[in-house]
Amino acid sequence: QYYLYEPESIQDNPPLVFALHGFTGSALGISSYSGLNAMAEEQGFVVCYPQGTSDQNGDNFWNVGYNFHANQTVDDVSFIISLAEYLQSEYDYDDRNTFVTGMSNGAEMSYKLACEADGIFKAIAPVAGTMFGVSWTECTPSPMPVLEIHGTNDGVTLWGGDLNDSYWGPYPGTEDVISFWAQENECLSNETLSLEGLNTIKHRYFECIDSKEVWLYEVVGGGHDWPQYSAQEIWSFFSNYMFTLGDVNGDSFINVQDIILSVNLILGSQYNSLSDLNQDDAVDILDIVQIVNLILN
Repeated sequence: QYYLYEPESIQDNPPLVFALHGFTGSALGISSYSGLNAMAEEQGFVVCYPQGTSDQNGDNFWNVGYNFHANQTVDDVSFIISLAEYLQSEYDYDDRNTFVTGMSNGAEMSYKLACEADGIFKAIAPVAGTMFGVSWTECTPSPMPVLEIHGTNDGVTLWGGDLNDSYWGPYPGTEDVISFWAQENECLSNETLSLEGLNTIKHRYFECIDSKEVWLYEVVGGGHDWPQYSAQEIWSFFSNYMFTLGDVNGDSFINVQDIILSVNLILGSQYNSLSDLNQDDAVDILDIVQIVNLILN
């Protein structure tokens, strides 16, 4: 089951954001507190709120590998992949601009999807989560942009992790998780910035494979919470990875520079999917004509 929020005014083939509730939470709950519906109205994307199943104690959950869920067999990865493909097909939502965020257990499911649902999601934005079980010990992902928002005083998902936790199961610290993704994305540089007025330190890892950066928002003194600014910052992060057909150089504009780059691709017998406007698996003069038409229009 799921809830779908579609703004009154959206473009054709709009982006799709999945938002996953926390342990014992609900799809309606996260739709109420996340602020994503208002952001969707403003920016023109669609939000899907899937509902997790109930465990042996009647608590809603995502199956990420908690110790007390050892006997649970529900395959949430397949459920969410199938749901994404259904929504993309049924409503023509953009399969090249589909993203996932989540709170706590939903954040951990976001990481699991990044590990196991290759090619489905363009970026993830976990809030107050970590990586559990095989998601941590056996994850061999393709490079993935990651934004984690996490309070330093989180009393549930500890900032420093707990490798001796016997209830949830052992889990790494927030900085260890971010280091993992920065290494997987082969990020060469990093910087630390203070977000004025937000009581948050931004750790940014950049110069990564395909510009797939890794960000950590360290909420100083923050608890196990979804900060008020999360929807705005999550969408801002996702916007960096929007696929725009014809924007060959990835500068968010379609102009003569894209024509020049496409011509160079043709002369060098190279292929770039962003230049393949007619999606015939080749970059040729027909694609140049379509880029020109996009510019003129």
